Amino acid sequence: MELELIIQHQAKYIKELEQQNRELVARIIKLEEQLEKLLHQKNSNNSSIPPSKDENRPFKSKSLREKTGKKSGGQIGHKGTTLKMVSKADEILEYHPEFCNYCGKDLSDTSSELVEKRQIVDIPEIKTKVTEHLIFQKKCTCGHLTVSSCEVGLKNRITYGNNIESLTAYFSNRQYIAFKRLEEIFKDVFKANISEGGLHELLKRISKKALPVYKQIKERVEKSKCVGSDETGCKVNGYKQWIWTWQNDNLTFISLSKNRGISTINEIFPKGIKNAVLVHDCWKSHFNTNAQTHQICTAHLLRELNYLTELYNNPWSEEFIKMLKFALDHKKQLKPSDYYNPQPKTILLEKWLKGMIEKPINEKYKELVSFQKRMIKYRNYIFTFLYYPNVPPDNNGSERAIRNIKTKLKVSGQFKSDDSSKIYAVLRSITDTALKNKQNVFNALSVIANSS
Repeated sequence: MELELIIQHQAKYIKELEQQNRELVARIIKLEEQLEKLLHQKNSNNSSIPPSKDENRPFKSKSLREKTGKKSGGQIGHKGTTLKMVSKADEILEYHPEFCNYCGKDLSDTSSELVEKRQIVDIPEIKTKVTEHLIFQKKCTCGHLTVSSCEVGLKNRITYGNNIESLTAYFSNRQYIAFKRLEEIFKDVFKANISEGGLHELLKRISKKALPVYKQIKERVEKSKCVGSDETGCKVNGYKQWIWTWQNDNLTFISLSKNRGISTINEIFPKGIKNAVLVHDCWKSHFNTNAQTHQICTAHLLRELNYLTELYNNPWSEEFIKMLKFALDHKKQLKPSDYYNPQPKTILLEKWLKGMIEKPINEKYKELVSFQKRMIKYRNYIFTFLYYPNVPPDNNGSERAIRNIKTKLKVSGQFKSDDSSKIYAVLRSITDTALKNKQNVFNALSVIANSS
């Protein structure tokens, strides 16, 4: 009887194993079909499809923004803006009743009582204004002819004024409008026929006036205590060049170069930026800059770690992310006076970092091993922001400056000449600096246009 029970149990177990085997075989066949499909599917490795279109591909530059659960649009408590009536209107139109709409009696001699105000905000007809300057001469009794001087310093018989000059700079550098459409705007809206060459000359004129301000921005950046730096490629008349930015909360300095190396930095800042903590990514040229110390952009590190986590699903990268996020939260809690005293959390983070970079990683995770080696090399620049109150943990300010440049290039495609690229660098530096100091950009450009 006991033997029969054992046989029955074994038969049932064999049946279950057979069923599992059939299921596994079916799953293997399905996976093989999917693999075969993927192997024959077009991707960036076997076709002209860009890498961004590859399926199931981890992204190195994936956004770090997390879902907040809030609805889009203005949040509760947000101070909005609305159209408000002004206390003093430019033009007033009065409406008095002429007769009684009940009995028809004439009311012209009856006094009126104001019951309501209504206002319309509009822009008057836009048209160019031509100012003619008449220059006279007088003959002295001695026979000498004296010609009056023109105060506005007109060199040509006819030229465009400073308002058109500043508008051209504003539309081109702040609003990213390409020359062809800018030409159309002046023709259709302002009734001014300005050619593409004329627009370039106007930009050239105002950028020349702006050079003292541009130089001053550079000098102030050079003396700053904290500076972020970044660079991006661009095309100038079909050739690859580089646009660089050095910036902080109050200043943005932009310059162009034909290379991405330290020689550019040494040429622009021969003495370096020796008083500053330089915030940047891991590009070698930035580390070679003469600066007080450095801060690696944690946003870059987090994006790369997210990519490595998706790629390898390794706990090491997940723990490094936790460590960086802990440091970012710690930064938010620090008061200005805390930076001058040892902080237990900062000490803990330094020990945590030491443990992370000494922890062995399997060599088969090549990109993860490479990341760890980089962290070993630059370990002294990972938590710099925890020792300086005004040093940010990321280089987002520089990336925003670069994003403006990229937007301009998306619209215009490229710079047509070295001249136009230098003009852009000067005017965009002033535009971004004005924005950071909450100044009206058009007003700032107008001041420069009228400066000489």
